[in-house]
Amino acid sequence: MDLLALADFNLVARHGGFGRAARAAGRPKATLSRRVAELEATLDLRLFERGARALKLTEEGRALFERTGALLTELDETAAAIASGGARPRGKLRISAPLLFSQTAMGKLAAGFALQYPEVRLEVTTEDRTVDLIEEGYDLVIRVNPDPDERLVGRIFLRDRLVAVASPNLVRPAAPRAVPVVVRGAGDRSATWNVVTPTGRSRIAVEPVLHLSSLVMVRDAVRAGVGAGRLPISLVSHDLAAGTLVHWGDVEGPEITLWTLYPSRRLLSARVSAFLDYLKEAFPEGKPDELAAYIGLASPRC
Repeated sequence: MDLLALADFNLVARHGGFGRAARAAGRPKATLSRRVAELEATLDLRLFERGARALKLTEEGRALFERTGALLTELDETAAAIASGGARPRGKLRISAPLLFSQTAMGKLAAGFALQYPEVRLEVTTEDRTVDLIEEGYDLVIRVNPDPDERLVGRIFLRDRLVAVASPNLVRPAAPRAVPVVVRGAGDRSATWNVVTPTGRSRIAVEPVLHLSSLVMVRDAVRAGVGAGRLPISLVSHDLAAGTLVHWGDVEGPEITLWTLYPSRRLLSARVSAFLDYLKEAFPEGKPDELAAYIGLASPRC
């Protein structure tokens, strides 16, 4: 198989069209079209469906793109490393990270990584949706409690837990009266919270009075006393230690785990490996108090 033709196919697939790929690479559109057509003829497969306005990968084309894109990148990096006399990470590293982690820790992490690896061009996108790592061209994604994906491998690098907290001025009413609460997202219509305290389990009747799109916003509203909230311990540990928030109990439910996910292949790029090692240095044990300390918040005393 012609590796140059395969590289041209990946270029077109990555950019979603011959015109965009030609402009990005500074090469003639006709040349790219011809090289892809030659690859299709060699494989006896149609790799793209060519519409009047759009270019779409066929099922076979998508499979080829997913399986060869990372390998071609590794070949380029290996050649560059040999040419420069070492394997120092270099090139573009695209990462997708969730909103809360980005707001609290990712800026500091990105800055430190960029200073340590100046030849890596780090690009971080913040979003909570489940991105398609391969199709959208990410090298690594950070996700909270992700669903299994056979195309990806990964590891947990941080653990956290949810706690129910409130302003000291908010009196918890006796059952069955409901507590006003601040929740994340319009879809949270919970009627009760199950919490664990030193004296045992209890159920808190709740009434959402405020819906906000960010947990940082939820924390700030809870601080203001409008209602109680369920928040990661790492985000409120300073307030608990200072007494500006009080701990009503640990929320029952699955543990919060932060994962790094990357394409399932035997050899990782030097850039991804370096970033994984950098995360391990920042959070060696992966505990909530490490994240709290990293973002400048004191450890909890609850």
